[in-house]
Amino acid sequence: MDLKKLRIFNTVAERLSFTAAAETLHMAQPAVSIAVRKLEEELDLLLFHRQDRRIALTAEGVALKRHAERLLADAHRAQLEMAELRGLRKGTVRIGIPSMLGSYYFPEVLMAFKAAYPALQLQVQEAGARDIQRMIDRGELDMGIIVREEVPPDLEAALFLREEMVVAVPLDHPFAQRESINPEALFAEQLVLFRPGYFHREFINRLAEANGQPLQVAFETNLIPLIRAVVKKGFGITTFLRMVVEGDPELHACPFTQPVWLDLCIAWKRNGYLSHADRRFVDFLLENAPIEKDS
Repeated sequence: MDLKKLRIFNTVAERLSFTAAAETLHMAQPAVSIAVRKLEEELDLLLFHRQDRRIALTAEGVALKRHAERLLADAHRAQLEMAELRGLRKGTVRIGIPSMLGSYYFPEVLMAFKAAYPALQLQVQEAGARDIQRMIDRGELDMGIIVREEVPPDLEAALFLREEMVVAVPLDHPFAQRESINPEALFAEQLVLFRPGYFHREFINRLAEANGQPLQVAFETNLIPLIRAVVKKGFGITTFLRMVVEGDPELHACPFTQPVWLDLCIAWKRNGYLSHADRRFVDFLLENAPIEKDS
């Protein structure tokens, strides 16, 4: 099966638009349509329902998309490994990082890595844990940062950071006078939260479910500066990793009555291929981590 046609088909299936796929692939739209039509003829199957200017995958198209993603990921890994064996490329690290860690932990790590390995290229994707897992599975990322509790069986993971989750409130909030906060008190407040799919929101959802408490959501956003501004103005409170609150003179960090610690891991596909560049990054991250490397 022609990998080029598969790549075109998969892009159309992702975008559900021949025009958008053509823009992504830097091809003419008629060439994309012809490639998909030829693939359908070769397979003697209809892969897309076409109605007016809208398209949707058929059941056969859905099945092929699963195979296409796996084949394209395998082809990418094979090309990368052969290129490295020939010494033709310097290496690229593709990593997914949640926004909280991307803003408050990784800038120094990434700059230090780049200083140590200036020939290696870094491609950083900001995303929530669920999207990071999906992108690793599809071969769009080599690795990503995930909370240890959320690492699925098909990924390998190494612990590199343990950080406390705290309640963040403005200085004039009654919680700022407390030594600790229990979940019942937290969930009695209006909350400012990340959208579903981010470890911050998954943590809150699990805590609410464990305590049988409903969420009172005042704002949902993945923008950390906006969350901080909303909390400072008194329109709600939130939870952050302690590193996000420390150093902000307008926010108070209050621990939970039973302290909550998150174990953060770098994860990659189990039994998948990690390039030399990826391995160097993993080793660098673990060697410079504030906790000991997993055994």
